Amino acid sequence: MKQSSPLILASASPRRQELLGQLGWVFTCQAADIDESPKQNEAAADLVCRLAEEKAAAVSSLHLGESLAVLGSDTIVVCEGQVLGKPKDAADSKAMLSLLSAKQHQVMTAICLYYQGRAHTQLVTTEVYFCQVSESQIAEYWASGEPVDKAGSYAIQGLGGRFVERIEGSYSSVVGLPLVETDRLLHLHLTR
Repeated sequence: MKQSSPLILASASPRRQELLGQLGWVFTCQAADIDESPKQNEAAADLVCRLAEEKAAAVSSLHLGESLAVLGSDTIVVCEGQVLGKPKDAADSKAMLSLLSAKQHQVMTAICLYYQGRAHTQLVTTEVYFCQVSESQIAEYWASGEPVDKAGSYAIQGLGGRFVERIEGSYSSVVGLPLVETDRLLHLHLTR
């Protein structure tokens, strides 16, 4: 595989960096500074795709005139029509995990490759099924520090994995970067 252009991952997430590294692509990282607030009446799928696109475009705009590709990604958790972002505090985390307890929810991850002035975006949705989670488990989990910066207040690849009975879809997408779809997108545009 010959990579035709330098690649920047528009993220500071160690999880995304590790996943992209597993695919064997050569890349650097540069976090995108964007407003991640949802727009009024914005559908969850539209929100996550827009955020991935804005991250990729923001980093790309810092490299005008350079021939490179920028990969943006965003992940959200959706339960009963409600978008669950990162928890503000322990009470917010408890509310989220209580909502997810013993229910099915969706984890949506969008990827966007910004290359040669065009955005190529893909959305991957995975169904996640939680077991019953007690208040003491939620309190103990918050005390671990893990849920602080995680969408939906949990990390499937960490201690939060104990709450996940099963998934239907992409495990890596729930972690933060869908491997199959990302690799396919990069091969389509960045190999000669």
